[in-house]
Amino acid sequence: MTSTAEKKSVLTVRELVYIALFAVLIVVCSWIAVPTPMGIPVTLQTFAIFLALGLLGGKRGTLSVIVYILLGVVGLPVFSGFRGGAGVILGTTGGYIIGFIFSALLFWLITAKLGRKTFIIIIAMVLGLIVCYAFGTAWFVIMYTNTTGPIGIIGALSSCVFPFIIPDVIKIALAVLLTNRLSPRLKI
Repeated sequence: MTSTAEKKSVLTVRELVYIALFAVLIVVCSWIAVPTPMGIPVTLQTFAIFLALGLLGGKRGTLSVIVYILLGVVGLPVFSGFRGGAGVILGTTGGYIIGFIFSALLFWLITAKLGRKTFIIIIAMVLGLIVCYAFGTAWFVIMYTNTTGPIGIIGALSSCVFPFIIPDVIKIALAVLLTNRLSPRLKI
């Protein structure tokens, strides 16, 4: 006999399928690179992550992000530029990929405590993005310093954060819009 708590902790087949589908969506969006006038391509990876969180909720969305990252760690070319392997995670920008987990966990915490109203979802996504930026930038500074030489925080932010703020805000807005439109239609 299983208890009620055990029944709630088990994922259904439908939930597992959605988790897998959104992990694949994150992969595909990671491969889509939009060129910019600055010469730094912008991927749709963060859009897919926030869409997964918005539509699947904190728990299932976080699991999608973890599945995506694990696929990359084992060597599948799921990261931007069709790259994969632990070397990508251990590289200078790997902290941003790991930061996606912290973004997802923060989203899960905020929405679990405060609910899923649109303004809460927006706040959770923006704070999640800030956490990803913070973790990724700290990682970048450490790894860049170890491999190339010292870099200041402003130099790291100029390379890794500032060019992406506006595109990431647009991606969050689109993820929120699609979450609001699609949530009532999906039986998740």
